[in-house]
Amino acid sequence: MHRIEAERMIPGRGEPITGAVVVMDGATISYAGPAASAPQAPAAVRHRAQVVMPGLWDCHGHFLGVRTLDLARMPMEPLALRAARCAADLRNALDAGVTSVREVGGFGVHLARAVTEGVLDGPTIYGAGAIISTTGGHGDLHSYPLDWMDGHVRAEGTQCLADGVPSCQRAAREQLRKGARIIKVCASGGVTSELDDPVHQQFTVAELRAIVEVAAMAERSVAAHCHGKPGIMAALEAGVHTIEHGTYLDEECCDAMAESGAILVPTRTIIEEMLAATQYMPDYASAKLRVVAGTHAEAVARAREHGVTIAVGTDIAMTGMELPNSWGRNGRELAHMVTLGLTPLEAIEAATATAPSTLGAQAPRSGVLEAGYDADVITLDADPLDDITVLADPAHVTGVWTRGRQVKGGGGKAA
Repeated sequence: MHRIEAERMIPGRGEPITGAVVVMDGATISYAGPAASAPQAPAAVRHRAQVVMPGLWDCHGHFLGVRTLDLARMPMEPLALRAARCAADLRNALDAGVTSVREVGGFGVHLARAVTEGVLDGPTIYGAGAIISTTGGHGDLHSYPLDWMDGHVRAEGTQCLADGVPSCQRAAREQLRKGARIIKVCASGGVTSELDDPVHQQFTVAELRAIVEVAAMAERSVAAHCHGKPGIMAALEAGVHTIEHGTYLDEECCDAMAESGAILVPTRTIIEEMLAATQYMPDYASAKLRVVAGTHAEAVARAREHGVTIAVGTDIAMTGMELPNSWGRNGRELAHMVTLGLTPLEAIEAATATAPSTLGAQAPRSGVLEAGYDADVITLDADPLDDITVLADPAHVTGVWTRGRQVKGGGGKAA
């Protein structure tokens, strides 16, 4: 049992509390509230902190073990090497205060088992398995032979091509067979893919609807990579639960999202970090990035103004904190959200209380400091409500607990 006594508690949803206590009894929070009302817990290990808050979620990350964003180079490296690199990614995520990850394409479904087994320390992972893409779409590696993509790369399990309703149904079922907790599709072109345009729609509404239907039968939701408006509107019509990126969201898109309850995961971090480090991208990707960057910023601000629900995700994929867009830099997304119009409290809610709802029916009781919720908790030595960039620096994260087990920090004292 752990008892955290903090100068301020940020509960995830609702107003902060000054002079607060959080008690974790095993994997669950048993009390979170004012110190004056806290129960005595004589067997608890006591900790003191300036701030206590729920562990952060990253609702759009990739465990790929890559060291460049030239995705065409991925198959040139051994799968075992890339998977091994992810052990460092898991550790770096924890050190940054990330206790849950919605992993939308990569090794997440397998790493989740290693974390559950206790083989590796890491956040709780809700993996998608392979990214489902049309032939020639954002998830296709255009420079490789098509039969090789359908064979070798599909077998690796990080990308999957599907065309037509039966093929889309099968692709979704393949991910469910792996244990996917979310299904990821590319409804529009992208920035890091070679030949497609981010504005263009890729799957038809019928194809998207088939994927959503298969996912729903297993109580899974669909996350749709979408930049252009045609893909966004098609995805919403088909019933996807989250729009990832949302670069060309206009007022009609925002209204449709608000009406359907769809959630926006903006992923501003990858845009900002790649603008500052284009040497890690091929020239075609850098050119597309410069086109979408400003429009994306306007879209996020517009979504907030129109009442679209926003959850925090980064699109982080790289291994090694000396590199941009790498695991451990996740907290930067909250500062970007504040720059684009959210208040610090809103940004924290988007990264905590709101975040589990991106999983739809698979959502756990997480992201809130309240009795009965998962004991995913972090402590800080500075207040992010005064300076949101505190969360961008893992050095300010003094303690991390996942399901009640302390995985960062120490110095607790037995009562």
